[in-house]
Amino acid sequence: MPMLIVFLVLLIVVLLILIRNVVIVPQAYAFVVERLGIYHTTWGAGLHLKVPFIERINKKVSLKEQVVDFKPQPVITRDNVTMQIDTVVFFQITDPKLYTYGVERPLSAIENLSATTMRNIIGDMALDETLTSRDIINTKITTILDEATDKWGIKVTRVEVKNIVPPPEVQDAMEKQAKAERQRRAYVTEAEGKKASAILVAEGEKESAILRADAVREQRIREADGEAQALLKVQQALADSLRLLNEADPNQKVLTLKSLEALEKVADGKATKIIIPSEIQNLAGLVTSVKEIVSDVPAK
Repeated sequence: MPMLIVFLVLLIVVLLILIRNVVIVPQAYAFVVERLGIYHTTWGAGLHLKVPFIERINKKVSLKEQVVDFKPQPVITRDNVTMQIDTVVFFQITDPKLYTYGVERPLSAIENLSATTMRNIIGDMALDETLTSRDIINTKITTILDEATDKWGIKVTRVEVKNIVPPPEVQDAMEKQAKAERQRRAYVTEAEGKKASAILVAEGEKESAILRADAVREQRIREADGEAQALLKVQQALADSLRLLNEADPNQKVLTLKSLEALEKVADGKATKIIIPSEIQNLAGLVTSVKEIVSDVPAK
């Protein structure tokens, strides 16, 4: 009976030891395993069995992309302006072994390296260039940090400059400059608006003058056309009358009567001299001709 109890106790102890040495590695993690204090292997995600009292897990490493927000660092520009700049570093562990044994306190090492790199980059830039070149600064820091941390099993994927805080006096000057620039833009916009309005008014007056001139010209053209049409009709009527007269084959008496009518019209005019045709020799002959013509006209 005592032997049975001892066996059961030993069995329970063995089971507990086995259970405690069954290790499940989660997804996106890696466990660095040492055997007798020396690096042995790296476990990936899944089920693993650790040798009791011989193997131990030195470090559990996350393989996810991580983000570290570093506190602001004082940086001096090329024109001797001291600014406070804080950065955000995105990195991912690519080699758990190097990450475990490559550097002591890797996050602190990344922070110090980031601050040193930032000072070197900003030290070659003026204040205005620093404030307008964040993308360039981010790219340079990312490249330098990625190369430096490669031997630590770390890949720096991105570095972002979060805030650039110049001294108070510089901030005040920048605010005044920005205000002056806004006022200048407002004045320019107002002047351009007035200019555009004046141009529109001038163009309107020009169009109005052109339209008035076109109307006058059109009216004169129509009046000239009317006069020409009237003159043309008069000439046409005269031509028609002459044609009809020729077609009627008038005798000498009719021609004499027409001559008298023409003479009457001439006498009614303002001319001071009247030229009598040679065919009409004297007034008696003229009266006789009129009488004969009248006598030949049949009574109605």
